[in-house]
Amino acid sequence: MEPKVKTYTVDEARDKLENYCIYQDRCHKEVRDKLYTMRMIPAAIEQITIHLIEEKYLNEERFARSFARGKFKSKKWGKSRIIRELRSREISKPNIDLALKEINEEDYLATFEALVEKRMGQLTSEKNKFKKKKKLADYLLYRGWPTHWIYEKASELIP
Repeated sequence: MEPKVKTYTVDEARDKLENYCIYQDRCHKEVRDKLYTMRMIPAAIEQITIHLIEEKYLNEERFARSFARGKFKSKKWGKSRIIRELRSREISKPNIDLALKEINEEDYLATFEALVEKRMGQLTSEKNKFKKKKKLADYLLYRGWPTHWIYEKASELIP
């Protein structure tokens, strides 16, 4: 006996996706993926996506801006990481550019300095200066900070 798979009408799926988009800003890719997992056919996916855009539940620019703001403020991601994540969500270049404008340059630099200070405080027990530099660089690279900033700062702090 096969397990019973939940099926949705277009109206049920539309209502479910409206709530999904109300809960948090979503990108088109997340909505499409959600509809695929609900086993909707391509025509229904297209119809529901158009409805969500027309009714302003779905807006890629709004998503990109809030994503960039949120990841920078909460996770302290640099612009490279934010760009990479937005690209993986199939966000257009103009929307990525708009999203990056949400990050204040002074805050960006201050956050970088704070992360460097925090990580250096965690690396006090590391005696080997090469390992210390590598650990600092890996920490900041993973979070998407500019490579030239990282290596300049590492050379300055760990001669």
